[in-house]
Amino acid sequence: MRPIPLLLVLLLAPLLPLSATAAPVTTAVNPPSAATTASVYVALDTNLGRVVIELDPVRAPLTVANFLGYLDAGHYNGTVFHRVVPHLLVQGGGFTPDLQPKPERAPVINEAGNGLSNLRGSVAAARRPDTADSAGAQFFINVVDNPQFDRSDASDPFTAGYAVFGRVVAGMDVIDRMREVETGPAGPFPSRVPRTPIVIERAARTEAPAVLPPAPMPRVDR
Repeated sequence: MRPIPLLLVLLLAPLLPLSATAAPVTTAVNPPSAATTASVYVALDTNLGRVVIELDPVRAPLTVANFLGYLDAGHYNGTVFHRVVPHLLVQGGGFTPDLQPKPERAPVINEAGNGLSNLRGSVAAARRPDTADSAGAQFFINVVDNPQFDRSDASDPFTAGYAVFGRVVAGMDVIDRMREVETGPAGPFPSRVPRTPIVIERAARTEAPAVLPPAPMPRVDR
């Protein structure tokens, strides 16, 4: 059996502890519309400030459709960033401020290997490290370059990668403030939970920022 990469085990596993798994809802994820080919922008208004994300429905159509399904249903309103690893990522989208899991739909197919890399500022779908096609509502934002999260072997769930589906185009300073908060154990988690909740007060579609970062969506050739 292939050895399990220690970094993935320690920092991304488990996505939801057995004691706090979200109640599954079996509604199937609708396939993306053929007309959805342009970037989509989403604003996350948090208690630390606004973050604007550019989604890439061309490179990650199923993951973007999944994320927008939760967004348009109001799922992310009132959720928190429950995991902060200062030199790795911030993760949220699945829990209330008192760390109760929110219900999720059926998981989405893993679209890692789509040419988008886990570089600083990129947004990826969180999943269980031992199950490639297990992404639900949770997502993480890379605060440094994390090429170790890219796909290297699709046949092994531990190396199948974490699907990047967007990037932060405004508010990366807010993400960096998240990195600096004090963390510790709370609820079902043994560590890395902000002592003061970082709350997504409202999440909704928005217009593109007046000024976009000059760099294109981060890509890798695979």
